Amino acid sequence: MGSGQGTHEQVTTAKVVFRPAAVTELEDARLWYEARRPGLGDDFVDCIDLALLRVASEPLAHARVHGDIRRVLVRRFPYAIFHIAESDRVVVLAVFHASRDPAVWQGRR
Repeated sequence: MGSGQGTHEQVTTAKVVFRPAAVTELEDARLWYEARRPGLGDDFVDCIDLALLRVASEPLAHARVHGDIRRVLVRRFPYAIFHIAESDRVVVLAVFHASRDPAVWQGRR
């Protein structure tokens, strides 16, 4: 294709911001896992970070579960991250264990 130079596709990622309740949920879960086994809390956070990278790189790729709220599942742990994709950022509403009542996060904005 002409010059022989490869094309480079630039990947843009959205800014990720957390609601205070989501920060608390994340920290509580990290501490719970860490108390079960040293290092497991860090493993949990690593899996959350990977899920957030997926959200930031493709904010609209995840299933809508309640109005404009979307969900990404966390690998290895029974957690989901509930978020809203806005034009310039992703807002994390909840870092939520799968067995909890979803009514807790559904009213968050």
